[in-house]
Amino acid sequence: MSSACMALSSVYWEVLSMRSRALAITLTLVTTSAGLFGPAHAGEQAVRFGDSGGIHVVKVRRIDERQYAVRVSTAALGRAVDVRILLPTGYQRQAAARYPVLYLFHGTSGRASDWVEKGDAVKTTAGRPLITVMPDAGFDGNGGGWFTDWFDPHTALGPSKWETFHVAQLIPWVDRNLRTVARREGRAIAGLSQSGFGAMSYAARHPAMFVSAASMSGAPDIAYDPVVSVGATGVVSFIAAFEDGVSPDAIFGPRLTNEINWRGHDPATLASNLRGMRLSLFTATGIPGPLDPPVPDPAAIGIEALTHASTVSFHRRLTELKIPSRYDDYVFGTHIWPYWVRDLRQYMGPLMRAFAEPPRPPAKISYRSIDRSWSQWGWTVSLKRPKTQQFGGLSNASRAGFTLRAAGTATITTPASYRPGARINILVTRGNSHRTIRTTAAPSGRLTLTLPPTPDVATTRVRITN
Repeated sequence: MSSACMALSSVYWEVLSMRSRALAITLTLVTTSAGLFGPAHAGEQAVRFGDSGGIHVVKVRRIDERQYAVRVSTAALGRAVDVRILLPTGYQRQAAARYPVLYLFHGTSGRASDWVEKGDAVKTTAGRPLITVMPDAGFDGNGGGWFTDWFDPHTALGPSKWETFHVAQLIPWVDRNLRTVARREGRAIAGLSQSGFGAMSYAARHPAMFVSAASMSGAPDIAYDPVVSVGATGVVSFIAAFEDGVSPDAIFGPRLTNEINWRGHDPATLASNLRGMRLSLFTATGIPGPLDPPVPDPAAIGIEALTHASTVSFHRRLTELKIPSRYDDYVFGTHIWPYWVRDLRQYMGPLMRAFAEPPRPPAKISYRSIDRSWSQWGWTVSLKRPKTQQFGGLSNASRAGFTLRAAGTATITTPASYRPGARINILVTRGNSHRTIRTTAAPSGRLTLTLPPTPDVATTRVRITN
């Protein structure tokens, strides 16, 4: 990364950090079974939030009829963080209704309250049958966790397992505490700047969980394009060192020796996993536009230029893969809240249409990952291999078979696609080798088979008949 680019990034993050720390909310508290509740508000009884799935409710503050500030703790993070929740009007009165959820994230040096305090989220979501969940993505307004379980879990900040918290704990916690549409068709994810990366990274790593994803002035390419990746390395390292106060390599690991970890969380590298999802991208070049002040912020100009390059690269990758997206390059605009307010407002229509008419899951499943084990779309793959991280994946997976490209010994469990007890013939082909396995479907309707080991990444084709 050039010295000029580093200097520009440095100025931006310092300015953004100072701005994002000026938050204060005065709230009245009363006791609940799980923590503290705000005063009763006219018209509706307060929602009660309880512990589940590794999340402990420390405190609950009811701000108004729709809005709650919940403080939670989890061993995945090692300290408490905030979650701001906006409910639809009349949530408690409509006792039988269930609602889709938008997980909406703040940017670098932000807080859970940002979209409410700065982003006009209350007004934008008013009157819509939608729950909006806005979690912290960093500790107390620091630089943020970059939406991953950190490479170094032993820093002064604690384990910093942000993906575990957001995906494995928070989403199930929300589904247990609120009347949600607790499946893919009822979930979307969106964010600005750093969390534009995060929204697309989570969507690409967990595509069966979300029907829609949006990036607003985000960085959805940090590893695919070699030029963009240089700038991304400098920005991530700078945030780790100067905003989070940890080693520059604490988040994803040293780039030279842990490139696979960077690529394994990079939305552009994993873009093929996004097929069938409703995607929205908002970006500008950094040239001051109609929503900028008379004297534009130089840092906001510079950082929008950087995120624009990342978004353009990501969109190019989607186009190459023939994955459609709603791409809004409005050219004139900088890295400031008025544009993100507009982005969210413009995203609401496509989002609600995606909830109303969700796209069908892919007829044939393809999924790539660097993880040793994963579950997506009803398929589960577990790999025994020497390397902790290594790319592998399924392609063209259906009840008729699949292709696996991976190293080691693979155990695959299919979705419940077969008649329980049915006799199944499985033809396994690797190179010139053919092997037939005869088995029966489990009472669940699933098949589980273990494929012969391979020392290196190899392609195995499996045909299933009954």
